[in-house]
Amino acid sequence: MEIFRKQRRGAPAGFFRVEAAGLRWLDAAGAVRAAQVLGVGDDFIELEHLPTTFATSEAAEEFGRALVALHDAGAPAFGSPPAGWDADGFIGDAPLPLRGEATWGTFYARHRMRPYLHAAHSPVFERLCDRLEAGDFDDPAPPARLHGDLWSGNLLWTPSGAALIDPAAHGGHRITDLAMLALFGAPYLDRVLASYAEASDHLPDDWRELIPLHQVHPLLVHAVLFGGGYGAQAGRAASDALTRR
Repeated sequence: MEIFRKQRRGAPAGFFRVEAAGLRWLDAAGAVRAAQVLGVGDDFIELEHLPTTFATSEAAEEFGRALVALHDAGAPAFGSPPAGWDADGFIGDAPLPLRGEATWGTFYARHRMRPYLHAAHSPVFERLCDRLEAGDFDDPAPPARLHGDLWSGNLLWTPSGAALIDPAAHGGHRITDLAMLALFGAPYLDRVLASYAEASDHLPDDWRELIPLHQVHPLLVHAVLFGGGYGAQAGRAASDALTRR
């Protein structure tokens, strides 16, 4: 088996070990293939090398249905870490609090948005947090087993179908993974979303309108890590979310 090795001297504590725990947790659902972990240490992770090919519409539809099964494998709480891990994690190089909450709105406000409010100088974020914590965006769906950083670069198309790498795995809301795919685009995205919506029993009727809400956190992360126009984009997404529900 070919091995893909990532190494980073002086990596933050747990940087690669939480990735390994996330990959194993996702793969344990038996829904979407996740890269097999072959070895992990404080400054490295070794994974199976996954051959890639071009996406097809059929593979995209199959992935949409498989993503439903992955999400429906569930999690103990909104914000809970992957099995085998009991500390915080990372999304890219940014810290990612992994602390369970009973409701999604409370989790998203406290552990995804409020840590960035010191850098996000706009009252729109505070207003959105208040509405989240009031439960205005909650629905009956149980916590989903999320990849957590599902942009197209972490979704590989292999000869046997889609495969996942580089997760920020946690328990959360299903729309979060869909919103990340939509944020930066993905091959045959419309097919993925349509097949997902057809197969899922847990999406609210207005789920497409809620995508900007779920994009606020990754946009805030990008604003801190990369600057540019991500902060303004996060503000627009937050303002859009405040007009919903």
